[in-house]
Amino acid sequence: MANQVEPKLIKPLMDALQQERFVTLATIDHETGGPNVSAISWVLAKNDETIYFAVDNRSRIVQNINNNKQAVINLIANESTYSISGNASVKEEKLEGVPLKLALIEVVINEVRDVMFYGSKIVAEPQYDKTYDKNAATRLDKQVMDAMKKA
Repeated sequence: MANQVEPKLIKPLMDALQQERFVTLATIDHETGGPNVSAISWVLAKNDETIYFAVDNRSRIVQNINNNKQAVINLIANESTYSISGNASVKEEKLEGVPLKLALIEVVINEVRDVMFYGSKIVAEPQYDKTYDKNAATRLDKQVMDAMKKA
């Protein structure tokens, strides 16, 4: 049986992407032309066809996207693993209302593919802890997510 493929986010994925969340992002490296994978957490589904994420505006991710718009977000949610492919672009060079110089990236979704291997399901989603000042991290996370919701 083939894995499910959708043209946009299904409701459980839309819901999962309404708060900060661990995902991986694959872009095409602007120097080597090969794959480049990064872990990010400031990610938000703006609607079922668009995902926003924020990264340092000096990030290699920004350079990669400016050179080649193809991107894939890997999301673990809904007891499975999803590959969300689309075209990425820098929506804002500096996200307003945030003390850091973060770029707001917009991904227009082409395809959402369930890529979990046959006969299995995810029983525990990835978790992480911020290793710097917890209060500062919480405050910054709120600022970034609020700014992306307003964008």
